[in-house]
Amino acid sequence: MIRLVIVDDHPVFRDGLSASLSRLSDVEVVGVAATGEEAVELAAERRPDVVLMDLNLPGISGVEAIRRLVAAELATAVLAVTMVDDDDTVLAALRAGARGYVLKGSTGEEIAAATRTAAAGGAVFGPGVAARVLAMTTGKRPIVREDDLTDRERDVLAMIGEGANNAQIARTLGLSLKTVQNYVSRILDKLHVSDRTQAALRARDGR
Repeated sequence: MIRLVIVDDHPVFRDGLSASLSRLSDVEVVGVAATGEEAVELAAERRPDVVLMDLNLPGISGVEAIRRLVAAELATAVLAVTMVDDDDTVLAALRAGARGYVLKGSTGEEIAAATRTAAAGGAVFGPGVAARVLAMTTGKRPIVREDDLTDRERDVLAMIGEGANNAQIARTLGLSLKTVQNYVSRILDKLHVSDRTQAALRARDGR
């Protein structure tokens, strides 16, 4: 039986996932938490096999909570739960000790399969992040050109090159501010630059 703790600050998602996974014959949900602090305390008390950890939490971040869980040496596997599969936060979670990640849009069956894999000592992540994890562990960065950006990412990069901030980009392209933030994060990572200024220079130089 896999003992599981679910951590998410949205009660509808958290309770729905708990109800779904509780119906499985090989999974026992031994607790739920809404913050990173609660997650660390609950894991120390219940000693779950797996923790599903939302990365966007109030108080300490999901990444910091993962780091504390790993440091506590509870023999608990942690899976990050995220809205996007190539956010820099995912890599931060992996560096903190997560065994992988699952998307919030995944089906109950997919999350269950990921939970079983983590409980068995395996790693769970998609091909995009897998390539970046490989580069991270080998010390080699994948070669990515501006041509490798998606059309929408190129639109965002062009506006960064014009000096637009995230709010201006969101209004112009009809996107939410959070979506623009995710695009900017992916662009910086793909171009291997550390800030918007360097990205803007890339956009202006066309390199």
